Amino acid sequence: MTAAAPWKRAALVGPALQDLLRRTDAAARVRGDPVELLHLYTDPLDLEVVGLLSAALAYGRVDLFKPRLAALLRVLGPSPGATARDATPSQLLRRCAGFSYRMTGPRDVACLLYGAGGLLRRHGSLGAFFAQRFRASGSLRVALGELVDELCAADFTALLGQRGPTRRLKHLLPHPSRGSACKRLNLFLRWMVRGPDGVDFGLWDVPPSALVVPLDTHVHRIGRFIGLTRRKDLSWRTAEDVTRRLRALDAEDPVRFDFALSHLGISGLCASRRDARRCADCSLKPICRFWT
Repeated sequence: MTAAAPWKRAALVGPALQDLLRRTDAAARVRGDPVELLHLYTDPLDLEVVGLLSAALAYGRVDLFKPRLAALLRVLGPSPGATARDATPSQLLRRCAGFSYRMTGPRDVACLLYGAGGLLRRHGSLGAFFAQRFRASGSLRVALGELVDELCAADFTALLGQRGPTRRLKHLLPHPSRGSACKRLNLFLRWMVRGPDGVDFGLWDVPPSALVVPLDTHVHRIGRFIGLTRRKDLSWRTAEDVTRRLRALDAEDPVRFDFALSHLGISGLCASRRDARRCADCSLKPICRFWT
């Protein structure tokens, strides 16, 4: 990993983010986060499959998609990982039949599970495949693209009557080569790679230093307020820009700041404007553009 270039604001931003981490009640915030569902499982196989489902479906409001995801996990049985690996196409379709969330329907979720199951049968685990592709390419972006390709490589004829997956699976699994920030896939990688720390799990043999921040609207917005980026788009380049600044603060684990930053926005504590009452006790006030 190339050493991060010096960043003149690091001496100001670093202590403020450390204070935000210290003051974030991670255990309480986990209860309002899709990662809570992963903490219901201990088997690495289940954590991988539940993590993939939870990240892929984490679009829109968490209070809307999380109950639907929890219901899906219940019908997948006590071991969603074993179900994905061992169930037949018709069994997957039956188990997913009741799922509906915005543009995602039962066939889309069944495709995702079927693709994951095929990868598990071929490689043993999602992590083994990803770590091997990361070591071979030296690039998290390339390895992530290859993971997406592998999940979509199955012959879906027995499931759908067509060789390729549903069109909407591409929404659940955006390809990094197309420039997307791939927020949900980078969130999945964060859960699997860094930690364990009560939030993330540290299952995969990939260095946390290689991770890219899961760039959601909250991290992007607050990142612009405190100088992590000037870019206005939610793209892979912007995610790398934010990560580059965070790497200047912690070269070994730059994405450790993501959970606290994201939940500062999700909670509504960040007003997105100068607000004397809400900003008064914010750790980031000394470095926020609204106050400096």
